[in-house]
Amino acid sequence: MAELLAIVMLSLLSTALSGLKIDREYQRSVIFRLGRFHKIKGPGLYWIIPMVDEKVRVDVRTKTVDIKPQETVTADSVTIKVNAVLYYRVIEPNRAINRVESYEKAVYEIAMTTLRNVVGQTILDDILQKRDMINDRVQEIVDEVTEPWGVVVERVEIKDVEIPLAMQRAMAKEAEAVREKRSRLIKATAEQEASAALAQAAQSIAANPAALELRRLQMLTEIGAENNTTTLLMMPSDFLHLAQTASGWLQGNMTQGNRAPQSKTSPVPPVPGSPPIPPTESPQGVAGGQDPLTLEPSPDPQALSAATLTADALTADALTANDFDLSSLDLPFPQS
Repeated sequence: MAELLAIVMLSLLSTALSGLKIDREYQRSVIFRLGRFHKIKGPGLYWIIPMVDEKVRVDVRTKTVDIKPQETVTADSVTIKVNAVLYYRVIEPNRAINRVESYEKAVYEIAMTTLRNVVGQTILDDILQKRDMINDRVQEIVDEVTEPWGVVVERVEIKDVEIPLAMQRAMAKEAEAVREKRSRLIKATAEQEASAALAQAAQSIAANPAALELRRLQMLTEIGAENNTTTLLMMPSDFLHLAQTASGWLQGNMTQGNRAPQSKTSPVPPVPGSPPIPPTESPQGVAGGQDPLTLEPSPDPQALSAATLTADALTADALTANDFDLSSLDLPFPQS
């Protein structure tokens, strides 16, 4: 009898000890007593009634869900593949066990479906440039759905967007065109500023002609500093202008001198019985009886020869002398 009593006591003690449970800090246990929800226990050491209470352990740490690439069509009819990562955690183990069969699978499915729907309502440029907006939108929708399950969505991040190769080439051409446009605008702005500066410099040089000679000397200094073999012949701009004027004046006089005077016609005697012929009037500004083609006097050969010799002498002096005064020359043609 004593042995039987000892066996019973040992059985009761072992049964009572089997009701002791230990949960870690990140674990919670949902206790069901006779099939009905009783309470949530943990973490640490606690005791449940053996063969009466049943527990379901739930991990309350943040979990990571990798959403596989989803092929979808954007709002501007571009087929892309998008994958993302989802972070969530259980805040109410009772709801996570009693409201949904498998909260992990349910969270994954609703996250995948929401991602495809949001991407399908957005154009490609916004998907590439405004990922934060898409992340917030997906997180808001998924969190609203999982809230009755006792699950909170902490963060949603789009990992990668796969674009077709043809679209990638088109986007590369577009980006190249935008950068080309930007470079041309910058170049045009620089040329506009440079032209304004050159116009201002031209006004300053026109007000003070000596500045042009100083600029030429500075250019010679810069060329000489490079230790090259370039040889420059500096010619004053006044001499070039004067030579051009003299050449035009000589060419005009020679052209007028080559014109042949027209012969004067003798008057036709009147026919007897015919009305008298009225005298013809001379053109306006021409004296009566004078040929209109011989209004200007022919050039003087001596003056023409003197002007030619003077221009030749002036050219020879300009090539050999450093400075000369153009105003001291007494030329037979007008000076500009």
